[in-house]
Amino acid sequence: MAADTRIETITRRLVERSKPTREAYIDRVRRAAGQGPHRSALACGNLAHGFAACGPSDKEALAGDRLPNLGIITAYNDMLSAHQPYERFPDMIREAAREAGGVAQVAGGVPAMCDGVTQGQPGMELSLFSRDVIAMSAGIGLSHNMFDAALYLGVCDKIVPGLMIAAMTFGHLPAVFVPAGPMTTGLPNDEKARIRQLYAEGKVGREELLEAESKSYHGPGTCTFYGTANSNQMLMEIMGFHLPGASFVNPNTPLRDALTKEATRRALAITALGNEFTPAGEMIDERSIVNGVIGLHATGGSTNHTLHLVAMARSAGIRLTWEDISELSDVVPLLARVYPNGLADVNHFHAAGGMGYLIGQLLSKGLLHNDVRTVYGQGLQPYAIEIGMDAAGAIERRPALKESAEPKILATVDAPFQPTGGLKMLSGNIGNAVIKISAVKPDRHVIEAPAKIFHDQQSLIDAFKAGELNQDFVAVIRFQGPKANGMPELHKLTPSLGVLQDRGYRVALVTDGRMSGASGKVPAAIHVTPEAADGGPIARIREGDIVRVDAVAGELSVLVEAGEWETRETVTVDLTENGFGMGRELFAAFRAVAGPASEGASVLY
Repeated sequence: MAADTRIETITRRLVERSKPTREAYIDRVRRAAGQGPHRSALACGNLAHGFAACGPSDKEALAGDRLPNLGIITAYNDMLSAHQPYERFPDMIREAAREAGGVAQVAGGVPAMCDGVTQGQPGMELSLFSRDVIAMSAGIGLSHNMFDAALYLGVCDKIVPGLMIAAMTFGHLPAVFVPAGPMTTGLPNDEKARIRQLYAEGKVGREELLEAESKSYHGPGTCTFYGTANSNQMLMEIMGFHLPGASFVNPNTPLRDALTKEATRRALAITALGNEFTPAGEMIDERSIVNGVIGLHATGGSTNHTLHLVAMARSAGIRLTWEDISELSDVVPLLARVYPNGLADVNHFHAAGGMGYLIGQLLSKGLLHNDVRTVYGQGLQPYAIEIGMDAAGAIERRPALKESAEPKILATVDAPFQPTGGLKMLSGNIGNAVIKISAVKPDRHVIEAPAKIFHDQQSLIDAFKAGELNQDFVAVIRFQGPKANGMPELHKLTPSLGVLQDRGYRVALVTDGRMSGASGKVPAAIHVTPEAADGGPIARIREGDIVRVDAVAGELSVLVEAGEWETRETVTVDLTENGFGMGRELFAAFRAVAGPASEGASVLY
């Protein structure tokens, strides 16, 4: 089925807007690809260095351009549960490559930090910038010019967007993303959230809190809630970078290993040395990016991707805007209820039909572009499958379920959980912002209340503990943008604000910072642009001003007479302390040149 006319209209507008930058990008990709496999361009000394540590058979293969060589970019470290399984992958990939008549080398490692570890800590101020560092680190690995395709091993919040930017920068090379999968289900996410709120109220101690957290985050694999990490996996599958059905298979299982080996074989098959050359930069186009946004809306995905998708698209010469994202939200229904938008986790989502069912439903009504290229071939329809293994232990792909195995987790396009997507854009005299509404109760979609001003999240938490916030209010937390302090997530606010909301108060958050991809219970207008440190109007708000956060009309405003508002001075604060400790001094140059949130908050574009 052809794409819905409304989606086609938005896509055509995106194509027209992107023409100058996209055409220049494609020209660069084709010129690089036209030079052919690049080991032939290396001097003998260069090449000898490149395979010095290889075994005899791999050296022989790499001495010429007869056999393809895969560059592995890995985000492995064994502190992150999501990335610990990657320890085994290089050996598995090398073996699978040799069996298929190719070679694979680890081209480089990239940093992978965990926002769950750094929440509320100084290190969180490095988190967003790590995305661009990851892109640059991957670029260094691939710059050796030894590779015919790249395999990207990454899962979590900034890692996949950074790797995607690198894949587009090296768009003349085919790129296959290889997931590691979610950890098995532990303590239910709603129970974990309940214990967090009890701790915030002082009703349970640290020992009980740590026990609950440890039961929730208990083994190898991605955290099981539907935050940024699992939104990444959804995106890579719906945009065609994963093999069909690969996203949510648990680590260290026969099927997971089989999918990793299949990814290796597929990467070898789509190099310029074969008959299915699929350079990543040409594979991904405006339709693929629109599909990614649609998947985000249909699943109630992470707000962080209103930053990441914009930056990822720009790396391919595509100029996605918040307006595009907002208009697509009005077209795409919400089909998934996964925590924090429901009680299920991603394992339940996968068992209910998962990505295959979701893609099949969207395609059935023209709510995705089917006429795209993927690493698997032509068209998105082959992704509308259910994954498994046959009696012989081989991967088996069956047609996707026609009906959800659990209607409380996955709905149909004819009877969605809500008729529009999970994200909404806001604008008004405070600036532009993003709000996630898929987990917010409808009676909280509009909040109008006096402002209470804070310049860091700890100040709000202290005020909550002191009993100073038992009222209706809009918390304005400013000087949290990329130029101020790297735009950290403010997820530690969630328990306190959640408690106040549960007590019956009408509360909301307005900030130029970020919230966790797992947040959503309390209405939060985030990513406010321009940010306070860049002279944005959010710095004009005064204590007690009436602030309106309206996710229905898409409004974010201070109810102050226009003449007074325009003549108010903006507040400034001393940001010196943001520049030191836990490596923050190394990122001064990033803070100085970071772009606005609406353009991806990047130092690269």
